[in-house]
Amino acid sequence: MQSTEKISSNQLGILLFSFVASTVVLTLPGLMAMYAKQDAWLSVFPAMSTGLLSIWVMTLLAKRYPGLTIIEYSQKILGKWLGRCLGLYYIYFWFMSLSIMTKQHTFFIKALLLPRSPSIVGSLTLLILCGLAVYMGIEVIGRCSEFLTPLKLCFLVPLLVLTIGAADPALLKPILGDGILPVLQGAILPGGAFMNQLFILGWLLPYLNQPKKALKVSLFALLAIFIFIFIIVFSTLLVLGSLTGQLNYSYLSVMQYIGIEGSFERLEAITVMIWVIGSFSKVSVTLFILALSISQIFGIRNYRDIVAPLTLLTLVGSVWVLKNSAELQTYLTFIYPSIGFITQSLIPLLLLMIDTIKRKVTRSLH
Repeated sequence: MQSTEKISSNQLGILLFSFVASTVVLTLPGLMAMYAKQDAWLSVFPAMSTGLLSIWVMTLLAKRYPGLTIIEYSQKILGKWLGRCLGLYYIYFWFMSLSIMTKQHTFFIKALLLPRSPSIVGSLTLLILCGLAVYMGIEVIGRCSEFLTPLKLCFLVPLLVLTIGAADPALLKPILGDGILPVLQGAILPGGAFMNQLFILGWLLPYLNQPKKALKVSLFALLAIFIFIFIIVFSTLLVLGSLTGQLNYSYLSVMQYIGIEGSFERLEAITVMIWVIGSFSKVSVTLFILALSISQIFGIRNYRDIVAPLTLLTLVGSVWVLKNSAELQTYLTFIYPSIGFITQSLIPLLLLMIDTIKRKVTRSLH
């Protein structure tokens, strides 16, 4: 642990918000509408439950093991060897996630902005910036998010206002036309998979300068994420209707559709800026978590020592992990929801249950 590094409660809340909401602004409406169709906006409500579960589990474990990350206290709960095996799994999970995030960024930039540039250029430029931020420490990442996230929202709010002119409430009908099951599918699969990313608290809470505010700040962040995603999904459905579930970047299509002729056109350029800022925040936090996890598992004194090789390794991983955007869409729709639920919700919950049982047995013996 680098105990000298600390982030404020505001920075933690913004980091949580930017990590979950940064890139889903473009992809999540389409993923949820694949299942729930015109009722995808209703799926946002039950999807929030996985976020509540992650916050409750991670803050409770942090209270029981103050100053320790999930990598460290899992060894105390499961024992040295089982805990290390879990830590190695989390290293694998974060490395794959980081490679896929980088590849997703590359696909988006190449498709919309730089179609003739080699894919590795988009990955390399993003990873260099993120690697520098991680090397400077979690405080710098927190300050960057504290500046960039409000800037991103300042550009996004006018775009949301412009969608009102193109909105058609009739596209939301019939409400619950196919029953409640599609709504739950849209919530549990893609919606829930993204909401439970709040389990990054397991790595960030030890750096919070006011641990008592952890639960309050996390709940405020979840509320902000809920409102943000609800507005994005709702406005997308109002403009695109049934087409939402057929598009990989449905909200980008909304931005291309709206606008004021002669005054505000080509608004997708702003969307690209929002995406790049979001990718920077998400990849930076993920790279930090990966470097911290490896340093704690293998006893490396300072995680900064491995940031450079990890950045290079991630570049190689991003080239290897996915071949095209169709594979990415398949991963986000069918693979990540199950992996995300097991890794980000089920395993921490099992850790909490095992720790609770061990504490009760210890008390009964004494």
